[in-house]
Formats: sequence, C-alpha cells, structure tokens
Amino acid sequence: MRRSGQSALSQTCFHKAGTGKTDMRIQRYTRTAIAFHWLIALLIFANVAMIWIIDYLPDRMVRPVIDTHKSFGITVLGLAVIRVLWRATHPAPPLPPSYSAWERWSARAAHWVLYALIFCLPLSGWAHDSAWKEAATHPMYLYGLVPWPRIGWLTAINPADKDYWHDLLLRVHASFAYVLYAMVVAHVAGAVKHQWLDKQPELQRMLPGSFAE
Repeated sequence: MRRSGQSALSQTCFHKAGTGKTDMRIQRYTRTAIAFHWLIALLIFANVAMIWIIDYLPDRMVRPVIDTHKSFGITVLGLAVIRVLWRATHPAPPLPPSYSAWERWSARAAHWVLYALIFCLPLSGWAHDSAWKEAATHPMYLYGLVPWPRIGWLTAINPADKDYWHDLLLRVHASFAYVLYAMVVAHVAGAVKHQWLDKQPELQRMLPGSFAE
C-alpha cells in the first residue's frame, strides 16, 4: 500500500488489484468509514438473526434476547449519527470512471436508502418499545447496565390505545426490515457484478486491512 500526501478527506489508498488488470489503482474508503460500515452491518445482522430465532428459544432466554436486540438497535442509532457526521467531513472516494451513468445513480440512491434505514429501523423499534403497555414496569437498560429512556409522548398515550400503537409501530418496524433485506440483496448483487463480472476491484474499496491486499 502507498499512502498519498493528500488529506484524510478521501484517504486515497492505492493498491494493485488482483483482478487480472494491470496496476489497477483502487481508491479506498478511510479506515474509520470501513470500521463504521462493518460494525453497523454486523450489529444489524445480529439483530435480524435474533428476531428470526426468537420463536425457537426457551422462554427463559426470550427476554434477555429481546433486551439485547434493543441494545444493539440503540447502538446502531448512535453509530449512524456518528457515521453521518464523519461522512459530512470525509466524503466517500469517487466511483470508478468505468461506471455507467445508471450505475452511478443506482449506487448513490442505494447508499442513501441504506443510510435512511440505519436510522429508521432503530427509531421505529424504539418507538414500538415505548408504546408497550408494560414499559413502565420494565425499564430499559442498554446491555443491562445503562438506563435508557422511552419516547415520552408514546409512553403518555392513553393505556387503552397502547396496544393499537404498539402493534402499528411493530408493523412499521417490520416493514423497514423487509426494505432492508431487499436493499442488502441489491447492494451485494451490485458489488458481485462489479467485482466478478466487470472485473473491477469493488470489494477492495471497503474490505478492512489485509483482506483488501
């Protein structure tokens, strides 16, 4: 790897790509952006996995898994805020010049939808939990340690209406999850197309450390 003398604005790190093209130079994301990307992805994957397996768990494990799901969601929300602030001061490296106009548009649109989802999913989950009629007797703690508030106006809803709002917000939360599934499939499909069909070093732009070598 060679470091350029440019600022960390784009942290332009160049590699020779193992794609069959001679001396193809890769503009990588910054290490911080890569860390945010994979940490958020892992937390979301873990949260999805917890929801898919929860019906198969013994009763004694259900509440701890739900509480961990909530903690991971709030963590994703916090990381999303920091990631957006980082992105505002550290623009992403430019897309390869070989991308067509529709590929550039699609890539940017997909990224903005994914950004929206990493906010909408935890916020809708937090709202769903806040409308739970048992919330007052089951305070929320991040990782069992740090008290975390519910959303005040939702906790103040008439108790007779809480089941309606709790169910409605669950459907909203689940809908965002299904949009996420579709976007992840599209995101992965695009990366695979560029990497193996177009012979572009797409994955190396976002793979951490030595995996990009």
